[in-house]
Amino acid sequence: MTNLAVSIKSLHKIFNQGSNNQVHALKDIDLDIAPNEFVSLIGPSGCGKSTLLRVVGDLVSSSSGQVLVNNKSAHQARLDRDYGMVFQSATLYDWRTVAKNVQLPLELMNYAKDKKEARTREMLKLVELQDFHNHYPWQLSGGMQQRVSIARALAFEPSILLMDEPFGALDEMTRERLNLELLSIWEKTKTTVIFVTHSITEAVFLSTRVIVMSARPGRITQDITIDLPQPRNTDTRENVRFFQLETQVREALRESERMSV
Repeated sequence: MTNLAVSIKSLHKIFNQGSNNQVHALKDIDLDIAPNEFVSLIGPSGCGKSTLLRVVGDLVSSSSGQVLVNNKSAHQARLDRDYGMVFQSATLYDWRTVAKNVQLPLELMNYAKDKKEARTREMLKLVELQDFHNHYPWQLSGGMQQRVSIARALAFEPSILLMDEPFGALDEMTRERLNLELLSIWEKTKTTVIFVTHSITEAVFLSTRVIVMSARPGRITQDITIDLPQPRNTDTRENVRFFQLETQVREALRESERMSV
């Protein structure tokens, strides 16, 4: 047994296997992620980043290989509620208030009323939305809706947070502000984060490691350690080392494209 949040060995994913429209989405994926790491997946569109995230989250089954989450199968980890998930769309229920949206997984888990309400207050404070608990999603900005989605995903204290381009649809200034807020939440909760993005800047700013993937079939071509100091802030993006790492990731992406030609 190893002390890993996620361990992936020789993973392949083939959609429509054996048919004329077979698609080999992932090939020979080996990836270990330690507890409390913030790991970003980056690569060209269609390279399998989101598929890999969904395999870890047991939303998509692998075709072959092994996926362990907290030393158990991805399926068992999902049943044990080891992870929360945040997607590009906040997927909130418009007829439920902000507080009621955050409480939804707690209701499904039959939390006692006092514990449920206390946890909701704690989560809304964490994402700085405590003054909006009685608002409805349609009364909030896109960035605020995503903060509600993050609060909901963390409400039941998962050890792993899976995030699939959660800020991709937001404007640049809102995205930068939410990057800072996400790092603050990560630092406070000590949650392991796996984050899918198309943005080199976002990947470098947020991560402890950036995993670069090739075009389909998606393979890991480079695993880049991001050795920027913590905690990060607005000055981080002006750091010489930040620009060096951006360049390293950009060149790794170009190299992965050449490898797939």
